[in-house]
Amino acid sequence: MASWAAAYVVDPEKYHCVGQEINANHVRAVDSGWVFGIARPIHLGRGSHVWDVRIHDEKDCLVCVSRVTIAVLSTPMRY
Repeated sequence: MASWAAAYVVDPEKYHCVGQEINANHVRAVDSGWVFGIARPIHLGRGSHVWDVRIHDEKDCLVCVSRVTIAVLSTPMRY
């Protein structure tokens, strides 16, 4: 989710995003049903992004909390 979110907030003609670091804590198991996640920006800089990702189950119980750092790189010009 963080990777997709980061890709949506940069100009894809000029930049691309790659994962740099992920820290995740799985706080509850889910053995059936759906999980839902939300990625929120903590920092949106020119060279890096930091995203907070929270995943909940169908009962709205927290399943995983994660912090993801994304490197924002210049895309080489295509001729």
